[in-house]
Amino acid sequence: MEQWKRNLYILMFSQFLVLGAMSMVIPFLPLYLKEMGTKPSDINFWAGIIFGANFLSAFILAPIWGRLADRHGRKIMILRSGFGMAIVIFLTGLATSPWQLLILRLLNGTISGFIPASISLVATNTPKEKAGYALGMLSSGAVAGSIMGPFVGGMLAEVIGYSEIFFWTSACLLTASFIVLFAVKEEFVPIKQEKRVSFWSEGSMILHQRPLVIMFTVAILLQFATLGPGPQMSLFVTELGVPGGYVAFFAGLVISITSFSNMIFAPILGKLGDRYGSEKVLFGCLIAAALFFIPHVFVHSVWQLLICRFLLGLCLGGLMPSVSTLIRKFAPAGKESTVFGYLTSANCIGNMLGPATYGVLSGLIGIRGIFLITSVILLVAALWLKAGLKGAGKESMATMKSSA
Repeated sequence: MEQWKRNLYILMFSQFLVLGAMSMVIPFLPLYLKEMGTKPSDINFWAGIIFGANFLSAFILAPIWGRLADRHGRKIMILRSGFGMAIVIFLTGLATSPWQLLILRLLNGTISGFIPASISLVATNTPKEKAGYALGMLSSGAVAGSIMGPFVGGMLAEVIGYSEIFFWTSACLLTASFIVLFAVKEEFVPIKQEKRVSFWSEGSMILHQRPLVIMFTVAILLQFATLGPGPQMSLFVTELGVPGGYVAFFAGLVISITSFSNMIFAPILGKLGDRYGSEKVLFGCLIAAALFFIPHVFVHSVWQLLICRFLLGLCLGGLMPSVSTLIRKFAPAGKESTVFGYLTSANCIGNMLGPATYGVLSGLIGIRGIFLITSVILLVAALWLKAGLKGAGKESMATMKSSA
């Protein structure tokens, strides 16, 4: 087997373990806070800031870790993150107060980066004509883990309790890290530079490349629009009514079915990107996702909602993998991981702002209204992409030559 394929399949499984492990515990943070004796009136407040703390510290540190990856290799960054998070998650299981949880989540975001470093390694070690397929497969592994994690976590919580789940999560992270340590082989040759460029000068150079700024902006809009409605879905399911009153089950099903179709179609859309261009696939998926959010406004049963969410997942499978493929295309040689670090920061902005903003908007215009808002945001992202990438390839090459 070719080395790039071997790395792809190993990292695909490793991402499955990591995302599965992390999603075993994150959805249950409010219940963990309740278990440790937090006042019921304070649980929502603490859950919000503890959840967002991880993204805040990751937003700040991601470009720095990316820069180090370009200098020393992507594999070492995967191992740094994997082993580091395993320790932090283990300690989280020993926490006894919300303050301790908050500090540990900040620390987890500081050392996180397993997924971005894996994407960077696959992107830089895969032939360019196969990059879309490879990143689509990698995305499928991550999504599969995020589907399985909540179900496994829910079952474990009933048997062993919430704090013990963190120890199992730590064990999964250790396993994934050791698999990468012994099985992944990276072809890494650092590009020699005549003079050392400062972090701020390098960042300025990256943020002055229009194609990259376009992709960062699209990533923020994507994360903002697609993750924002998530916390409201269980409330919407309750509003629609479900057979037998099994609200929790159907709420989980509504979320999982989107991830399921995403997982299936991500590699297919990646192949289409390799054949016809990732920018075309990304544009088409943005338009399709915008259109599929509109029927959400008019559903009157949970079964109609499930159909809408499944169709939406078909489009979501072509979004972030296409963004990653285009980031690799436009990134300056030898700066790929640094650019992926900035992409991670952009994702974190969307992750932090989306759920909070949608929570406020749902109180003003209702849950159905936010679906229309999401459709408009995705349409704006598509038009911004189309207008912004006109002639971007030539401009990117000119910029890279002038900065070389």
